[in-house]
Amino acid sequence: MTTKKKQMSPVDSAWLHMEDPTNLMMITGVSLLDRPIDLERFRKTLEVRLLTLDRFTMRVVEPRVPLGTPHWEVDPSFDLDAHIHRVALPAPGDMAELQRLLSDLASTPLDFTKPLWHIHLVENVAGGAAMVLRLHHCIGDGTAMNAVLYRLMDTERDAPIGQVEEPKPERTKGRGFGSSTFSPVRSIGSAIRFLAHEGSESLRHPSRVLEGAEAAAEAASIVARVLVMPPDPDTPFKGPLGVQKRVAWSTNIALADVKTVTKALGTKVNDVMLSAVAGGLRDYLIGRNAEVKDLEIRAVVPVDLRAPDRGIELGNNFGLVFLALPLSIADAVERLRETKKRMDAIKQSIEAVAFYSLLNIFGVTPRQVEAQALNIFASRATAVMTNVRGPGQALYIAGSKIENIMGWVPQAGRLGLGVSIFSYDGKVSVGVITDAGLVPDPERITARLHARFEELLAIATAREAPRE
Repeated sequence: MTTKKKQMSPVDSAWLHMEDPTNLMMITGVSLLDRPIDLERFRKTLEVRLLTLDRFTMRVVEPRVPLGTPHWEVDPSFDLDAHIHRVALPAPGDMAELQRLLSDLASTPLDFTKPLWHIHLVENVAGGAAMVLRLHHCIGDGTAMNAVLYRLMDTERDAPIGQVEEPKPERTKGRGFGSSTFSPVRSIGSAIRFLAHEGSESLRHPSRVLEGAEAAAEAASIVARVLVMPPDPDTPFKGPLGVQKRVAWSTNIALADVKTVTKALGTKVNDVMLSAVAGGLRDYLIGRNAEVKDLEIRAVVPVDLRAPDRGIELGNNFGLVFLALPLSIADAVERLRETKKRMDAIKQSIEAVAFYSLLNIFGVTPRQVEAQALNIFASRATAVMTNVRGPGQALYIAGSKIENIMGWVPQAGRLGLGVSIFSYDGKVSVGVITDAGLVPDPERITARLHARFEELLAIATAREAPRE
């Protein structure tokens, strides 16, 4: 039974209060379907599998006293139908029309008088349909949204509604950055225990105090280093923000092709995709007559801090790292090598834990102070970039087959560019969301990053080809 009130964690509170008219703290995901969803079956699926997770029937209530934290409260007027909206794309019902709808939805805030999620069921989508889920960041991060989607999915078209299969994303030894793919090193585990969960317990054990104190000192040093970094350079990606967003997504890339590149060039999947993104951003800037000589831009990258064997867990349990993208490098292989080098350095750092701890502090500070601090850190970057590993097989939702899944990450502070890499059923897609006033044509970025991947694939294929 759901309790009527629950205190919000400081980290979730921090993400709640990052909400801004120009940057909504809302994760947007779309599942492309082979046929329209059976509405009645879908409603029953939500009742059995989604509404049993309490945050989906609870609204956010702000504290009445200064420095208090918000809490979750059961919505006394909760109505499932208020969270489901059926629409149909106008003719011709193609991907361009879907792109326009998704851009509008990504620019539309959720209703804060209700639980902070909404689903649009879209018909007349290129001969099929789509399901759009918008979820506020205070409910959960990318990994949590993934878990919610899994909970709604089935491995068979006619699976019983009461059967919750909860398939888990594939995990491999070669995990990289992202909301469900980062493999924390041992020092991260030590820092998490001391900085986030076991501070008081550690004080009873001198060995833990020493271990934790060293981690805390390193974390403080990392935050200080970011503070003294110069702001990211001015490019067409930076500038005053408006309230309208634009979204786009790439042509699917076969995961097998990505692995062909990793094998031939000695890198990881994330290295390859990040290098392709960097190449796409470089090409876009050149097309805008921007200078790319000696150019690097930083991306803020979420790093999942959950243990690999944890079950469904709503909330935000990730830290952040700053990754410098080598946009100055024209050569595809050289850019990939440099990207890998920087990724490898991040994997040995506790930077993610340092910023997770900082988010805990943000969550209990006045909103004005949090906003000022957030803008300082955000000025050191240009983009937010995530990577989520989804199911490795085709799945179904309420009897409709899911053909593809794409997502778009929110941006905080004054950031106007988000890149989301998502894999599903042997395919990788890249979603790009931009401020419409800065980058009105994100589809040019997705087209160019796909071309940069094809360049890497051609090089890898040539190297792997048998020599006569």
